[in-house]
Order: sequence, then structure tokens, then C-alpha cells
Amino acid sequence: MTLQVFPAFHQQPTYKKMEASMKNICLLGFVVALVIGGLGEVNGDGDCGKADPNMEAFKLAPCASAAQDENASVSGGCCAAVKKLGQNPKCLCAVMLSNTAKSSGVKPEIAMTIPKRCNIADRPVGYKCGAYTLP
Repeated sequence: MTLQVFPAFHQQPTYKKMEASMKNICLLGFVVALVIGGLGEVNGDGDCGKADPNMEAFKLAPCASAAQDENASVSGGCCAAVKKLGQNPKCLCAVMLSNTAKSSGVKPEIAMTIPKRCNIADRPVGYKCGAYTLP
């Protein structure tokens, strides 16, 4: 005599078994998509790609005086750094408004004028950066 542990499962028609398997596969796919999407949020790209705007702000160290005083001259090193960061206006904005910049005494309303003061031709004129607009 053979003992059947799951007699109800063996008595189901084949299409019911396939339907249950497809539901499980779809559920598994959905869970995998959520996990991958969640990992993207944790390790995902921000305004400066994978770089932290607070760390990127150190690249603008040559701009310290120019970002505090609109009458200060803007060095070549500052202009080069701003031009490079300005290739991604979101990043430049995030850096200028970063905690590092604020704690360094950067005045955002003055910092926003640096691309223009550097005569960067392809600067993002009119780009909204928080409460400020790049001239």
C-alpha cells in the first residue's frame, strides 16, 4: 500500500498546478524587482552621480573668497573647477548649497555668480538652484 502525503495536490488538474507555479514565478519576479529597485535607492546616483556633494565641495576650495565677496577676483583654478562641475548643473547646484559650502562661509547668492564672473560661455544661464537662479 502506497501512502500519499499530498493527495489533494495530486488530484488537481495539470492546468491548476501550472497556474499556481506561474503565480509563484510572478511573485518572485516582483520581489526581485523590488529588491533591485531598493538597492538602487540605497546605492543610487544623486545630484553628483555617486559622489557626495559635500565631498565635491572641497574641489571648489579655490573659490572660497570669490564665493563670499562678489568683488573678489575669481582665480583660474576656481573657474576650472566650476567649469568642470558645471557640466552637470544639478551637481554644481548641490555643491554650492551643500553643508560643506555653508560651513565654509559660502554665500549662495554670491556663489551663483561665479560661472558668469568666470565668463564660462556654456554655463547653465537661468538654471534654478534652490531659491537662486544662475545668471
